[in-house]
Amino acid sequence: MSGIEHTAALRVLNKPAGGKSHKTNANPVSFDTLRLVLDKGGPGFCQFALNNACNANCGFCNFARDKFPKSQWKYVEREGGLAAIDTLYKNGVRYLVWTGGEPTLHPNLIEFTEHAAGLGMKVMLVSNGGLFKPDKIRKLYEAGTSSFIISIDAAEIEAHENNRGLPGVCEKIKEANKVLKELGVQSTASVTMSRLLDYDKLPAFLESLGFGAVTFSYPVTELGSNFLGFSTSDLVNYSKDELLAAFDKVKALKKSNIHVLNPTAGLDEMKRYIEGGEQKFPCLGGYRYFYLDWDLMLWRCHYWAEPMCHISDFDETKTVRDGCTKCMIDCYRDSSVMHHVGVSVHDTYQAIKKGDLVGAAKALTRKGNLGSLGSVMEELPWLIRF
Repeated sequence: MSGIEHTAALRVLNKPAGGKSHKTNANPVSFDTLRLVLDKGGPGFCQFALNNACNANCGFCNFARDKFPKSQWKYVEREGGLAAIDTLYKNGVRYLVWTGGEPTLHPNLIEFTEHAAGLGMKVMLVSNGGLFKPDKIRKLYEAGTSSFIISIDAAEIEAHENNRGLPGVCEKIKEANKVLKELGVQSTASVTMSRLLDYDKLPAFLESLGFGAVTFSYPVTELGSNFLGFSTSDLVNYSKDELLAAFDKVKALKKSNIHVLNPTAGLDEMKRYIEGGEQKFPCLGGYRYFYLDWDLMLWRCHYWAEPMCHISDFDETKTVRDGCTKCMIDCYRDSSVMHHVGVSVHDTYQAIKKGDLVGAAKALTRKGNLGSLGSVMEELPWLIRF
């Protein structure tokens, strides 16, 4: 999963996908966002893995169809999935990302999307595009999908399709992006930093497929949870110096025509992580960001070895905020960089309510706030479009 789900607390939420008003209460969505920032530290975000089944065969993922047997495939059950969405909303989650495996394999994807969007959630879909057809894109849009995140592995068709094991998928992605452009829906390429990449050729290739934005997924060689989006493959197994050089290449692409969504401060934070340096932005996994699996077990993130609880038992008492910086998973770490200042606003407000002016001052001047605010400003054009 990509780092596209940046700072839920500060996003622009005024126009749901399809121009429909999915909100069921009288409060404007912006008021709901402000309330959640002040009361909880911002709207929550959850990656909901609807199934562990996948139709692709990626060389750097253990969900790959040749690695993970079909006999072990699992899908979220319909009633449980609908109830889980309700529970997430009740606990302040306003951003929901369908992932897998490959989420378009799930038979209830449209219904889940309609239900979440009907509550006022922003719903995003991560997909390899292998099952995309124009009518399916339109149905997902009409159901309330606000953004599509599509995986790309290389800077040429043959290399990408060979790694995915999905012949013809690039043409499907190109056609999908044409439809999405007609509908006015945001589409972003999600690119894993692997040895398949030619960073210099990537912007032109992405533009040829119809993308205007890209988010880079950082290479992951181990995870403690049941999420299988990792591999020890040489494609993603880098030395320290190689990894630092790869991050420099991503930073250099900030000057290209393609919009790189990974914030500069987040890239710098990951370079400090690789070098063992001090981290400025603690991860919000388990506090405002969550991972929900196909068994409806809720985890603080993909990296953690134990789930927090079953989704039916989730409430505020289960959340964790301990300043963790143990991994470099982009969709948690980059998002936490941008969300950092929103949490500081929350801490400042809560301290003032208690009459703790010293605590309020400390929160307001917390290390990383300026870098976090700068990251929000850096990505503001994309946030407004979103």
